[in-house]
Amino acid sequence: MSSNPIGIFDSGVGGTSIWKEIHQLLPNEDTIYLADSKYAPYGPKGKKRIIELSIKNTELLLSKNCKLIVVACNTATTNAIDYLRKTYDVPFIGIEPAIKPAALSTKTKSIGILATKGTLSSELFHKTSDLYANGIEIIERVGEGLVPLVEEGKIESKEAKTLLKKYIDPMLQANIDYLVLGCTHYPYLIPVIKDLLPEGVSIIDSGEAVAKQTKAVLEQNNLLNTSSTEAENHFYTNDNPEVIQSLIGDAFKAEYLDF
Repeated sequence: MSSNPIGIFDSGVGGTSIWKEIHQLLPNEDTIYLADSKYAPYGPKGKKRIIELSIKNTELLLSKNCKLIVVACNTATTNAIDYLRKTYDVPFIGIEPAIKPAALSTKTKSIGILATKGTLSSELFHKTSDLYANGIEIIERVGEGLVPLVEEGKIESKEAKTLLKKYIDPMLQANIDYLVLGCTHYPYLIPVIKDLLPEGVSIIDSGEAVAKQTKAVLEQNNLLNTSSTEAENHFYTNDNPEVIQSLIGDAFKAEYLDF
């Protein structure tokens, strides 16, 4: 089992930001990444549909003998991971907005969270907020329209800049000092976001923490690959492979797969 691949899925290409962190920390681990771009974004879909899509992705990864599955999608984590953990025997790693580090670190007692509707309306998000952000003002904004722009490769487009300014300006007016990115697509927008933020406002995303948790869970379950052979990394998308290819670089190959 330890030589089996890590499975990773997202509603599209955004979860490759998580894959990069995992690959950097665990370079010997084989990985299989699924970009479910045909059905992106998950955010506006109801819980029932999000669970159905998560089951589809999980079962494909299990058919490829994955030893652990990373749900590299905030919306799928908050809506479906409990069901997945109860239904399947492999370990699951989820992702949720990094409210805790922002809430513990803020000096202005005001933090911004940019996420999808599916994440912000979820029970898990509200539980986390209640647990760690007591006495902290949280300025929430649904990043409507941002996921499709990343999926289309329009990361530095005028439209992306206009939308981000619209979402971030109210946060700055509320004197935030931390901006939490609650969607795995959003780290690809960081260069544009930085241009909109004054000095003193820090950006937090979940990638590094997820990679560390993945390593810890592999160790706990004796699933860490100790082989020194070069890892194989496979990327599959049910939409245009060119966008994911532009994000992962020429060292890897993205393929179309109908799923």
